[in-house]
Amino acid sequence: MIPNRKRLLCVNPVGFHRIAYTAWGDEHCSQPVVCAHGFSRNSRDFDPLARAIAQTRSVYCPDAVGRGRSDWLLDRSHYNYDQYFRDAATLAGHVTASAADGDRSDDTLDWIGTSMGGIVGMMLAAQRNTPVRRLVINDIGAQISAASLNRIGAYVRETPVFESLEAYRHHLADIHASFGPLTEAQWQHLAQHSHRRDEHGFRTHYDPQIASAFDNPIDQDVELWDVWSAIRVPTLLIWGTQSDLLSRDTIDRMQAIKPDMQVLEIADAGHAPALMRDAEIDAIRDFISAD
Repeated sequence: MIPNRKRLLCVNPVGFHRIAYTAWGDEHCSQPVVCAHGFSRNSRDFDPLARAIAQTRSVYCPDAVGRGRSDWLLDRSHYNYDQYFRDAATLAGHVTASAADGDRSDDTLDWIGTSMGGIVGMMLAAQRNTPVRRLVINDIGAQISAASLNRIGAYVRETPVFESLEAYRHHLADIHASFGPLTEAQWQHLAQHSHRRDEHGFRTHYDPQIASAFDNPIDQDVELWDVWSAIRVPTLLIWGTQSDLLSRDTIDRMQAIKPDMQVLEIADAGHAPALMRDAEIDAIRDFISAD
């Protein structure tokens, strides 16, 4: 199965930009699924998961603005969660309209989000009349450790150039070792779809200005408890038990607020499980297939 590459017009504080997305399966299927990536990643991370889900559902995997094939913003300060939320809401309206039959009132979708994509999914799910029917959040929660954010900021602020795709692949396997034990083919897939090439060599695919979020050291954990407390939809939390971003204490507190939250523990991963292995894919597919 080969995905369709598409673009969607969105608005920012000073104009318009386009976000790119890959569309899998029949776009007229009811209850589409959106897969949203982490801070420095892109839509093609989800190819194995999307391919599996698209046997019965339409699946949309966007590149957040400034990443992948999406436009870069002119003002670095506009790379923030308000913008990511607005773009996600625009995409949600688009994909539910594509699935609608005209008189269909159940304009809902399921949201699968890794790290940053999970935060955006939580923000959407917390809204009144949310279109989110079921929510999957991958190694993200209502409290995010400052140390982990500073770690992410350290490598995102770097702008290395690599002489070959192979060298870039080794770089990815090093900085993202916490994704879990991936095969050489899986690391190659991630490298193939997350680089850009210029006259100097191979670079990361994203706009270096997304690092504006880390201009200043983060000295306190980020807390999203108000957002979490507003979520009423069934939720599956995937946790890499070696994660430096999400703790057991945070998960316990989240479950105290939302006892019906399901938790899938991935023992050999940290932040964040790559969701490329059969067991992870099957668990997600089973969760979003429930009524």
